[in-house]
Amino acid sequence: MVINKRFYIIILSVIVLTGFLATSLIGYFVAKDSLTERLQQEMLPLTSDNIYSEIQRDLLQPLLISSLMANDVFVFDWVNNGEKDATKMTSYLAQIQKKYNTITSFFISEKSRLYYHPTGVLKKVSEANEDESWYFEAKKSHHPYVINIDRDTADQRRLSIFVNYRIEDKSNNFIGIIGVGLALQSVVELIENYQKRYGREIYFVNRQGEVMLRSSQYQSELHTKNKAALDKAFVKILTSPSASFSLKTENGSTLYLNSRLVPEFDWYLIVEQVNDPSSDRIETAFIINMTVALVISVIVLLLAHIAVRGYHERLESMATQDKLTGATSRQVFEFYFKQAVSRCRRRDESLTLVLLDIDLFKLINDNYGHQAGDLVLTRIAQLIKSHVREEDIVCRWGGEEFLLLLAGCDLERARGITEIIRAAVAGLQFHFNNHVVRVTISAGLAEMQQSEAFAQVVERADHHLYEAKHAGRNCIKPDGESDVASGLQRAG
Repeated sequence: MVINKRFYIIILSVIVLTGFLATSLIGYFVAKDSLTERLQQEMLPLTSDNIYSEIQRDLLQPLLISSLMANDVFVFDWVNNGEKDATKMTSYLAQIQKKYNTITSFFISEKSRLYYHPTGVLKKVSEANEDESWYFEAKKSHHPYVINIDRDTADQRRLSIFVNYRIEDKSNNFIGIIGVGLALQSVVELIENYQKRYGREIYFVNRQGEVMLRSSQYQSELHTKNKAALDKAFVKILTSPSASFSLKTENGSTLYLNSRLVPEFDWYLIVEQVNDPSSDRIETAFIINMTVALVISVIVLLLAHIAVRGYHERLESMATQDKLTGATSRQVFEFYFKQAVSRCRRRDESLTLVLLDIDLFKLINDNYGHQAGDLVLTRIAQLIKSHVREEDIVCRWGGEEFLLLLAGCDLERARGITEIIRAAVAGLQFHFNNHVVRVTISAGLAEMQQSEAFAQVVERADHHLYEAKHAGRNCIKPDGESDVASGLQRAG
């Protein structure tokens, strides 16, 4: 019974803990996967979109200025007059630069191939010069303008964004390229701002995978240590206009990347983040959940153990004890008998059974009712228990019969104990309906013999009880004092 109870408690513990653990783990991984997907599919692309939108916003004014310049009547008239006075064009470009606060303005005539600048005529462009290929690419373009990033012709130390706007006459004849320059520093400041705001690395790479523009917080060490993994990532980046993926770094962190092509620069905007701050919060929440789950599990199991133990004890009590008298029930007496026999044989001790019966008990029920009978049974059971040892077994054998198992007790000693009980019962007084009622008991004793079965010992004790009844009741008949032939009938 104890083993079964422990087994069920262990099974219950495993089920509860497994349930809490499975629920917490499923919730943790689902939340982590969801956040990872949201970071890759929403948050990083949103940052890219915001930066790209701001870049386009910053380019809007230079585009508008260049468009106005490309359609300015002054430019057409000056070119048609043969570009006779260069100072007129340089003065015009200087006014544009000052009025719109651009870092530069320029005009290249297709007819003369001269490069006009607010400071004067800088040079003559040539297809042979690779640095001037941007002009011939814009000339061949089918778009009204081409944006490129290059070093300023007037200041080679400065990298600028140039809006190269095509000029065509009414007959769609190509006249030249005109436009303004935008400081690349504004894009750097934009990167710095977003990097501080979102805590994400932002930079630009060209189609060869070279970093072209980055913030002051660029983690070169991280990219150097993970160069092999990043090179593989850039292969994917450079073959797709946009991509989102993640990779493991050498220190076990997760690097999330999002890329998108910025066609105006022909560069790729890269937004990356090492680990996900939300994942750290989820892991903290997971640990807290597991701790709470463990505490709740322990409480639930403790309550379950108390409940099961109480319920089990009640079941045991119902199965092993007589409900009225509290004596051991007949159903489990043989189990206790076998235990006592084994113990007595190991110790080479005697074992005696005593069968007691309340004399004329039926008259008490008939004359005073069953409640009176129950009271007599309960009181006598208590008295019997008070005169035997704690290890002795008192069993309610029948309606008014009690069977005593006295282990380690020979016949003579058992007789003495039984006589004390008989005398104590005879001294009891019960008051029913203003009547004083006395009761007596009769008893038969049998000491177990070698290799004797339980039924045989009980049968001998029962036989001696018959003899005590026949002898006038209120007496004891042990083994060895049989003076009545077998087959006598007991008269209550």
